[in-house]
Amino acid sequence: MRIAIDGFPLSEPLTGIGHYTLELAHHLALNSPEDEILVVSPKSFVPSVDAENGTANLRFSRATVSPLTRHWWSLGLPRYIRKNQIQLFHGTNFEVPLRTDCPTVLTIHDLSTLLYPQTHKGRIVRRARRRLPLMARAATMIITDTDTIRREINEHLQIPLARIVTVSGAARSCFRRLEFEQTADTRKRLGIGDEFLLYVGTIEPRKNLLTLVRAFEAVLSRRDSRLQLVIAGRKGWMVDSLFGYVKSSPAASRIIFTGYVSDEDLCALYSSCSLFIYPSLYEGFGLPPVEAMACGAPVIASRIPSIQEVAGTAARLVSSENVSELTE
Repeated sequence: MRIAIDGFPLSEPLTGIGHYTLELAHHLALNSPEDEILVVSPKSFVPSVDAENGTANLRFSRATVSPLTRHWWSLGLPRYIRKNQIQLFHGTNFEVPLRTDCPTVLTIHDLSTLLYPQTHKGRIVRRARRRLPLMARAATMIITDTDTIRREINEHLQIPLARIVTVSGAARSCFRRLEFEQTADTRKRLGIGDEFLLYVGTIEPRKNLLTLVRAFEAVLSRRDSRLQLVIAGRKGWMVDSLFGYVKSSPAASRIIFTGYVSDEDLCALYSSCSLFIYPSLYEGFGLPPVEAMACGAPVIASRIPSIQEVAGTAARLVSSENVSELTE
């Protein structure tokens, strides 16, 4: 079988959906050597992607587009599917072509744009409201990361449960516990001491980082220590209020924004943090807490349905917007 996978998430530095896409393609190729896997995108892939290819049946295909086929989802991709005789297409990031000759699988990671629109830019919300119901109805089958989101898709998009399958995520094999001494170089380079709290993820409103900063301030007011708060991840959207608050915070000198960091650095931070904290308002799965656990970090996370499903009793769960509970 010739299977095509949406490569758009691999055209910029990899975060959750990018890693999901790459791991899916890599392991599908390994587990189905008789199938041909094409990861296709009209945009260039980030340099690290080709290095991940270790199998003869996995190929990363940069599609050539014309002034007409640059309308990728409506014209370019259907044409690519016909021309390359694709027998199955998997959209890993909320999108599939609405008209195509082959069956399609659609991954819906969450419904945050529909259920928490205030945490996204208006144009993204308007696009999702218009397109996501169409994509869900067009797909032959839908994959989601948790039973929580499976039920939400059924309820809010009116898709029968028989067409929605839960396939849970997992931490990648690179995340493993390091000895504290092995993390020293990474921490020194990033200006991080021996005792720190850690958050990992894109910096955006849904991650509820203002609650985390306020709880950190409260902790510092109760104890005299060199404790730091490390926020690792690239800057997303609607972040001005957070950065403005941190700039004037009495704890500002103890808060470190590392920006986007490599897997090697992440592994070192997960392995050496005093606590990993994930106070998100809403998640489809919540991969960073699982990565942190793989590196031996104790985890505090939000008491929201998807996190409860994934973490169970392995994390300390708190109300997502209760500063005093997180402080305790």
